[in-house]
Amino acid sequence: MTKMRALAMAGLFLSTAAMAQPATPPKIVVLDKVAIFQYSKAGQDISRQVQAYADQAKNDLTAQGNALQAEGRTLQQQVAILAPDLKAKRVAAFQAKEQGLQTRAQKKDAQIKAAFYSARQAMEKVLGPILAQVVKERGANLVLDKQAIVMANTSSFDITGEVINRLNQAMPTYKVNLDAPPPPAAAKP
Repeated sequence: MTKMRALAMAGLFLSTAAMAQPATPPKIVVLDKVAIFQYSKAGQDISRQVQAYADQAKNDLTAQGNALQAEGRTLQQQVAILAPDLKAKRVAAFQAKEQGLQTRAQKKDAQIKAAFYSARQAMEKVLGPILAQVVKERGANLVLDKQAIVMANTSSFDITGEVINRLNQAMPTYKVNLDAPPPPAAAKP
């Protein structure tokens, strides 16, 4: 029994000694990820391209929608004089066109979102090593997102500008690919 008690006491001593050793004090740097994607050259390039794709899709779909509305008005005028079987066929065909337009709009939206997600992922792949290098140079062991900071009395620990400058050198542009695969279900923006 005394052997068990001695082992328990030794375990307690070792765990207390381990807790008494000073922990490495945190050396914190702050990063504003939103600003990186908003103000870096690649981030701005991606946003511009995605917006252009979205505007083009909107214009195309609006034109198709307007043509479909005109066809719908014509069909409404004709249904009163059409035979019931012909009327049913034309209404069904028109509804199929409406559904097709809605499906194309949803596919285009998903395609643009997938392209944006893929572009952001490519940018983050370039950003990762840059961030690691800056953190190493600063001797930091903790990176916080600027959105998590409640109060600070200095901005000397904010590495956002330095990271943006290095990212601009490493990746000044990026070609957004509309044929990008869709993002994984859990990672959708």
